[in-house]
Amino acid sequence: MKRILDVAACSLVLMFLWPVLLVVAAAIRLESRGPAIFKQSRVGKDGREFTCYKFRTMFSGTGDIPTHEVSASAVTTLGGYLRRFKIDELPQLFNVLAGDMSLVGPRPCLPSQVELVQERRRLGVLAVRPGITGLAQVRGIDMSNSGRLAEVDAQYVRTQSFVGDLKLLWATLRGQGVGIDQVVRT
Repeated sequence: MKRILDVAACSLVLMFLWPVLLVVAAAIRLESRGPAIFKQSRVGKDGREFTCYKFRTMFSGTGDIPTHEVSASAVTTLGGYLRRFKIDELPQLFNVLAGDMSLVGPRPCLPSQVELVQERRRLGVLAVRPGITGLAQVRGIDMSNSGRLAEVDAQYVRTQSFVGDLKLLWATLRGQGVGIDQVVRT
């Protein structure tokens, strides 16, 4: 049932939002050099790595590190808005269609976040597809505290349900967790 919701919802959203995606991509290219789409290796279901897509919100050449370790000066002006309203996440709808992600689940982390990957493996979190949004995001928990994040992710895995996923999607659409950006403010 979850996969059906993922494919149906993503298809519907992309059918209506494709012009917006094109405008955002063009605006990114006009503001700064580099591709509009940012590709990054992430850890998915069963610990398998996949390529995650996002709109680029930082200047080209910013290191491949977790957001909570990135300086705010690396974020472009437009990127700040895209991050604040989570528009940068929209290309992940293609990851959902490809089966690498789900709409709801634990956020995929970088392979370099070894402690988080190990905690998630230990707690059984890697048994599910990562999501665009999830319980930790709605609660405002970022990846800077691996233990706490893995525990909340495990709670999601233990209690997940179709209705629960719908509630998390609704909370996300209402703005819960939106505006939380953990880049380093200097």
